[in-house]
Amino acid sequence: MTDGVNATLVDGRRGTAAKASGTPRRWRGARPVAAVAAAFTLVQLVLVHPSMGLGWDEIVYTSQVTTHHPAAFFSAPRSRGVSLLVAPVASWSASTELLRVYLAVLSGLGLYLALRAWQGLFPARVLVTGGAFLATLWVTLFYGPQAMPNYWVGIGALTTVGCTLRALGAGEPRGRSVRGALWGAAAGAVLMALMRPTDAVWVAVPLLVLVLVRRHWPLLLALAGGLAVGGGEWVVEAYAWYGGLGERLERASEIQGGLGWNIAVDDQMRSLGGRGLCRPCTGSMPHPVVTLWWLLLPVVAAVGAVVALRARRATATLVPLACAVTAAAPYLFMIGYAAPRFLQPAYALLALPVADALWHLAGAGRDRRRPVAATLVALAVAGHLAVQFSVLVGTVNRNVDSREDWARVADELHRLGVRPPCLLTGHESIPIGYYTGCSSGSTSGNNENTTVAEILDTARRIPVAAITGPGGTPPAHTRGWTPHRITDLEIRVAPPG
Repeated sequence: MTDGVNATLVDGRRGTAAKASGTPRRWRGARPVAAVAAAFTLVQLVLVHPSMGLGWDEIVYTSQVTTHHPAAFFSAPRSRGVSLLVAPVASWSASTELLRVYLAVLSGLGLYLALRAWQGLFPARVLVTGGAFLATLWVTLFYGPQAMPNYWVGIGALTTVGCTLRALGAGEPRGRSVRGALWGAAAGAVLMALMRPTDAVWVAVPLLVLVLVRRHWPLLLALAGGLAVGGGEWVVEAYAWYGGLGERLERASEIQGGLGWNIAVDDQMRSLGGRGLCRPCTGSMPHPVVTLWWLLLPVVAAVGAVVALRARRATATLVPLACAVTAAAPYLFMIGYAAPRFLQPAYALLALPVADALWHLAGAGRDRRRPVAATLVALAVAGHLAVQFSVLVGTVNRNVDSREDWARVADELHRLGVRPPCLLTGHESIPIGYYTGCSSGSTSGNNENTTVAEILDTARRIPVAAITGPGGTPPAHTRGWTPHRITDLEIRVAPPG
């Protein structure tokens, strides 16, 4: 009885303080989350150089909406969501710096809104800690200001799962809050499906099962409708260009090396040292210090599940854990290569259960042991941050150098007379073509979009050059073209038509 009276008095004081401050408590509770999101944006702008040129995949997505560069070949697995995301800037400006700043700010806003979807499901301290964990992973910081889809699938997943749980009553919403949660679940599903429709389906499987079991038909409509709206363009494009949805999925599988039983856990571990794409994924493992956090992550998540079960609030923890498993499964067990960004949706969904577990571990044991536990957790967090920022800096530096190499090759091509309108074929023709201002073409492989006859016909009208990588053999149709050496590349320029 006394505890109840005291709780009432404390709540009354808090309510009085909130009224006195003129700020509703729910908005005051959002300030720490906003601070995390703002810090996330700031760290991106400081550590990921805004002047870093566009990468290969960024070029493909961005070139679809630019007027100052020809559109690169858009292969079957890709979706148009990233192109829509960058269109407000890329459609009228060629400034990479402006695009980076825009995406950094947008990614911070996305993190804030995704965490707000979980208000009432976890304490504010867990939301802040989970947001900070996600925001300080090197892969999150590196890809936040880039025109890539995986971070946004993660933000959509976090939003969808949080709003789904609130709509089911886990956060005890009422009235407009229920309607808001339904709209939030639908919006998150749209975002996921716009970015990567297949990833969206994997994330949504546990949610759809849960909603069917609960027989919550409005929520089922919101989730299914969101997935349909977001993935609709991809499906329509499949029938318009690939002969149907099955054919596009089959082609996407071929480009990804054939989806099936492939254990890529070790490949993902190799990529943790900062390899953007590990294909083929050979070489030694990174230092154990670099991979330790990744190995401990599922262990800490399991602790979070146990904590939630004991506290009788299992739903808010087990559902995101289930969605994290389905989001990660295809990239750990069904694909023959790895990229660290593939697991970003899983990291986003694990963030809050992991944060909940860390708070429990920091306060575990008797009172006299709590300072020791808290100190150990603090040291582990400090070491984790040191590793993440070290990998981030190295990754940024390597990517800046590689993209500057593409720009240098482009300058040399301009000196050789290969200027827009023009066509590049062969080794890395997509990124070098973008930096040169040329179209790109390939007669084979995943980006096949032309034929030798078409290349020769084009060479009669505009400058055409073929690029051969180190150790490669120039194509037979370029035998009479003038050879040049640029860095470690052999460039053959077609004679004027």
